[in-house]
Amino acid sequence: MRVFPSVLVLDEKSDLRASLQGRAVDLTTSAADADVVVVDQSAGQAAGQAVELDRVLGALPERAGVVVLGLASEWPGLSVQPAGPAPEGEVRAAKEARPAEFVPGAPDLLARVDVTGLAATGALALTPSTEVAATPLLRVGPAPVAAVTTLGGRRVVVLSVRPGEADAAAGAFAELLLNAVSYAAEPAESHSLAEPHPLVGEPAWQQLKAAVVELRPLQAADGSLPDAGTHEHAAHLVGRICSGIEGLAPLLQHDADYLEALVKDFHRWADGGFEVPDFLDSLLAFAPAQNRVDGLPHLVVFPMYTQNGNPDRNVEAVLLQVIWPDFVADLEAGDYSNKLFLPIRFLDFTPGYDTNSAVLFPETVAMREVPAFTWGGIFADREAARFRRVVTEAASVTRLVLPPDALHLVADQQLAEETFVMWDLIHDRTHMHGDLPFDPFMIKQRMPYFLYSLEELRCDLTAFRESVALEAQGHPHARMVQYAILFDRIFRFSITGSRVRNYDGLGGQLLFAWLHQKGVLHWTDNRLTIEWENVAEPVLELGRAIEDLYWRSIDRPKVAHWLAAYELVSSVVTPHPGSAWARYLAGDRTALPIDGPPKGLTDAVLDDEFPLSMFFEALSKKMKPVIESTAGITGTMRTA
Repeated sequence: MRVFPSVLVLDEKSDLRASLQGRAVDLTTSAADADVVVVDQSAGQAAGQAVELDRVLGALPERAGVVVLGLASEWPGLSVQPAGPAPEGEVRAAKEARPAEFVPGAPDLLARVDVTGLAATGALALTPSTEVAATPLLRVGPAPVAAVTTLGGRRVVVLSVRPGEADAAAGAFAELLLNAVSYAAEPAESHSLAEPHPLVGEPAWQQLKAAVVELRPLQAADGSLPDAGTHEHAAHLVGRICSGIEGLAPLLQHDADYLEALVKDFHRWADGGFEVPDFLDSLLAFAPAQNRVDGLPHLVVFPMYTQNGNPDRNVEAVLLQVIWPDFVADLEAGDYSNKLFLPIRFLDFTPGYDTNSAVLFPETVAMREVPAFTWGGIFADREAARFRRVVTEAASVTRLVLPPDALHLVADQQLAEETFVMWDLIHDRTHMHGDLPFDPFMIKQRMPYFLYSLEELRCDLTAFRESVALEAQGHPHARMVQYAILFDRIFRFSITGSRVRNYDGLGGQLLFAWLHQKGVLHWTDNRLTIEWENVAEPVLELGRAIEDLYWRSIDRPKVAHWLAAYELVSSVVTPHPGSAWARYLAGDRTALPIDGPPKGLTDAVLDDEFPLSMFFEALSKKMKPVIESTAGITGTMRTA
C-alpha cells in the first residue's frame, strides 16, 4: 500500500516531474492510479494539453485532485478562469491564503514558499457566481495569479506562476508545487484503520489470552504466587496457556525453538511451586531481530514489567508483527546499521500493555541473570497513533496551521508508522555514536535528570540532522521525520508524565524555548506559527551545542560536565526560583556541596528543577484529556 500521493504529471518537457522527484509523492503514468494530476497549460503547451485535460479527467478516480499550471482556456463549471496576460509587478501572498480565523485542518499552502522567487504567467478571474467559491493564494496587485477551489468533489489548484530569475526561484516553485499536489490529493483514511490480523481470531490465542488475564491477579509484584491456595487453579491456567502456545506454534514456525522453550519454562515454573519465575531459557531462544521481515508475526508470553506501564512482573501475552519496509532495510544496510533495532506493531495484548508502554525490552522479563541482549522492540504503531491524536488536538488548541504534507503525516497511520521507524532507527544507534564523555548505558549511572534530557534530545536532533541530509538526497520520508521530531517533542513530550524528574519533558521544553528565542517559532495573538523555511537551522544549531558540550566534557571532570550541562539548559529554560543549582551558577558558591561526592549534587536537583512555562502550563491543562486518552492506543484505533 502506498503512503504518498500518486501523481500523474502531464508535462512533455518533464520539468514538473523533476521538481517532484524525490519528494513525498509517488509519480505514476496511469490516470486510473492517480490521486492527483498535474496539467501544464502554460505558454507553448496550451493547445495540446487543453484537450488532454478533458480526456484525463474522465479516467481519474472520482475524488482525485487536479493542479493546473497556467490556465490557458476556460474550464466550464470552475470558479477560476483565465483573465488575460500576466500583470506587471511582484507576486505576493494573498491575505486570504493565511486568514486570521483559524480553520481546523486547513493547510498552509505557502509553507516554505518564498513568493519573491515567483513570476506570474497570467491573470486569473475568480467567479463569485458559482456555487463553490475560490480562494486566492497569490496576487500581483489586485489580480489573483494562484487560487484553490473544488469541482465535482475534486480539489483544484490553479497556479499561473513560474520560477523567477533569482537563484532560489526554482526551490520556491518546487515547494509551491509540492504543497499544491499534497493538498489536492486528500489524505487516505484507509491507511489509518487496518483489518484485524487473522492470528487475533485464532481460538488458541483467545484461550491463551483469557488464561493470562485470569492468572495475573494471582501474582505478586515479583511474579511469584505466594498464596499456595491458588496454585492448583494457577496450574490449570498455565496448562491452558501452554495449550494456546502449542496451538499457535504451527502458524509461527519461524519461532519453533523459542515456543518450545517457552512451554518448558511455564511447566518448570508451575512444577517448582510458582516461586519467582525464571524465563531466561526461552528468552535467549527468542531472537526476532535476526529475521526482520515486514509483517512477520511473533507471540510473546513472559512474566515481565512494562516500561511506563505495569511495574510488576505479571505474565503478559502479546501478538505483534515486525514493521520493516524496504526503505528502512536499505537505510539499515547502509549508513545506519543497527542490528538490535526491532520496530514492531501491536496485534493484540493483555492489560500490561493497555497502558502508555511502547517498548518491548528483554531486560524487563523475570530471569535468574541478565545477559547481553541482541534486540529491543519499539511499538511504532503506538508511537504513531498517539502522535497523530495529540498533534491533531494540539494544532487545533494552538491554532497552528500545518503544511499540506504534514497534514498527510498526521492523517495517515501507515505513513506515521514508517516515519517513526526511520526516526527510531537513527535515534537508537546514536546512543553509541559520537563524542561521548560517559558510558552510553546511562541507565546504570545516577546523575541529575537534565543530563538524560540532553542525551535523549541529542539522539533526536541527530535523527533530525540526518533527515535534513537525506531530504537533500531525495529521501521522501526525511521531511516527515523532521515534522515528527518537532511536533512530538513540543506537543507531547513536554506535557506528558509527572513533573518528577521528567527528562523527556525537559527536552521538549528546551527545544520549544530554543526555537522561540531564535525567532522561528512564535506565540502571538494566542496563535502558534512556525517559520517552516527557517526552522531547520536553529534545530541543527541546538544539536551542535549539545555535541560541543559533549566534546568539551571529554576533558572535564564529571562534576564540571554536570555544571556545564546545567548552564546550557538553564540558559534557555528558566530554572525553579528555589534552585540550589541556579544559585550556585549565579555566584553563591555555598549553594551546592561541590566538595562532596557527586551524590550530593544529584540530591540537590529539585524534582521539578525546570518547571513548565506559562505557555506549557496552559497547553497542558487543555491537552490533558487527549494525552490521557492515548493510553493503550494502537494503529487500528481511530485517532480523532
